Amino acid sequence: MSGAFDPSAFRARICSLLDRHDRAFGGAGERHVVLRRQIQNGDAIHSRSTFPGHVTTSAFILDPAGQRVVLIHHRSLARWLQPGGHYEAPESLEDAALREAFEETGVRGLMLDPWHDQAGLPIDVDSHLIPARPQKGEPEHWHHDIRYVLRAEEGGLDPDPSEVHGAEWRAVAELDAIAPEALRNMRKLGLVRP
Repeated sequence: MSGAFDPSAFRARICSLLDRHDRAFGGAGERHVVLRRQIQNGDAIHSRSTFPGHVTTSAFILDPAGQRVVLIHHRSLARWLQPGGHYEAPESLEDAALREAFEETGVRGLMLDPWHDQAGLPIDVDSHLIPARPQKGEPEHWHHDIRYVLRAEEGGLDPDPSEVHGAEWRAVAELDAIAPEALRNMRKLGLVRP
């Protein structure tokens, strides 16, 4: 994106991504009801202070063979997940995923998987509830997570302890319990090996 940030254009871009993603991977059913409603309502989904939800991005950092993935131990949720976080306007969604991945893992030389350039799509769009954080004044809310596949050489983890409890290379099959739709899509495209 260049120039001044346009929330309306951002909503239109997300709506288009949802439509094209549904055509490429099958309808999302109930997965995007809240996000589509927020788009129709004209909500500022680019802003982390917008409730009932806002856009986040995350990254599945794969090794070159597609057999291992970097997972981080999330500080607030106390779970192993892919790295990710809040979108920050006016950056691109892809740049947001790259930024969050580097900030949380310290992996250098991250590259967007070439499939994204060809398809112009994320690998997954997942809306999930985040617990309330009264100490931050945040009610329970939705993260509308736009997800990308990144590639990196295995090794080179240098997680930021202010961001995460740790980061590790794990078997890609562990994504089945974390992000099953994303893993299904990666398998469909041949981006990962079982």
